[in-house]
Amino acid sequence: MKLDYGKTGIEINLDPEWNVTIFHPLKKNPIENPIERIKESINNPVDSPSLKEIVKNKGDIKSVCIVASDATRPVPSHLILEALIAELNIYGIEDEKIMILISTGLHRNSREEELERILGENLKKRIKVIDHIATDENSLIRVGITADNHPILINKHYIEADLKILTGYVEPHFFFGFAGGRKSLFPGIGGAKIIQNNHSAENIASPFARFGTYKENPLHKNSIEISKKVGIDFIVNVCINEQHDIIQVASGDFEKAHEILVSYQLKHVFREISKPYDIVICGNGGYPLDLNLYQAVKSMAIGEMAVKEGGTIISVNECTDGVGFGQDKFKELIFSGMKPKEIYNKILNKEIIVSDQWEIQILTRILMKADIYVISKLNEDEIGNIGLKHAKTVEDAIRNCLKKHQSDSSILILPNGPQVLPLLKES
Repeated sequence: MKLDYGKTGIEINLDPEWNVTIFHPLKKNPIENPIERIKESINNPVDSPSLKEIVKNKGDIKSVCIVASDATRPVPSHLILEALIAELNIYGIEDEKIMILISTGLHRNSREEELERILGENLKKRIKVIDHIATDENSLIRVGITADNHPILINKHYIEADLKILTGYVEPHFFFGFAGGRKSLFPGIGGAKIIQNNHSAENIASPFARFGTYKENPLHKNSIEISKKVGIDFIVNVCINEQHDIIQVASGDFEKAHEILVSYQLKHVFREISKPYDIVICGNGGYPLDLNLYQAVKSMAIGEMAVKEGGTIISVNECTDGVGFGQDKFKELIFSGMKPKEIYNKILNKEIIVSDQWEIQILTRILMKADIYVISKLNEDEIGNIGLKHAKTVEDAIRNCLKKHQSDSSILILPNGPQVLPLLKES
């Protein structure tokens, strides 16, 4: 069978004697002519005036800022942007007035070939595009404070624009509940300090900071608060299938349109399991989600949902970017030689304070529950010394697991990343 891995996938040979369960996503047919469907959605928005009416009501629009997902997201932004900019052109807004702002959050800057994938060759030549840089204080504007007294710092190009539009895609997120909607604004184009406050050790430790948990999620609630204070004129969001084709579209109000797609995902992505599995094999869904070990933690969090205490997760991510460009503190901690519990407790006690503690916090939380094998292009000496295990192939990892557990150990395979998420049935 084939698992998503890089751009081409990876084949694994399953021994017929292994006790294997495979969860494939429900068949989700792509929308025919997605550009026309997106235009239709823009003109028939959810709980919002149409974009045409918004443009008309604003009067003389001198600048438009469209926020688009960065290269670590598999959303076909070029289709959304093509439809959106075509509509804006019809409304009399020329290309010269439009800027695309890449919502990098705390991720690295975009590469040239990635910008072409995000925008498409045509729009890349026509429209100005810049990366958000969360650490560049000169590119940020303060727009008030949060309820817990933290200054709200957002990209100045967005704040200064006459028309503010978010694009993105909605799928379950491993600590934000769901991607899309408000998340494109914050943390997508927020300042580093306020992102770190949102992603604090306390918030990440919340039992509600998990895949698919929404209303009670402290990170989600903080993002909604900031988004309302900053302002969003319109959003265009989509859902995608395992081939990254668009299957659903919703436009309009940033909360209501997002909630429609969240409801769709809640119905179509989660699969109940009656008891945890001994071994769970999972990845991030292939390129570009599995570019590095830092991003691969998301797939380990999928495994965490289904694995038993003391079980094993086999994480299948290509990791062509290594540990992760710019993730020096993450790399330093996975090579610290400390026990996972020690790292986790030091993060909670603020003895370890690093710029993006949430990834190592989640990784160590999972390592306290289960073993983790890493199947990637990384060598054994590149995955650290805090407990991650190395195997050359998925089959080798399974055989090692069966030596530890029993020969009839239960094995769950999730070949398509977060397209299917296991949900333990409450007893």
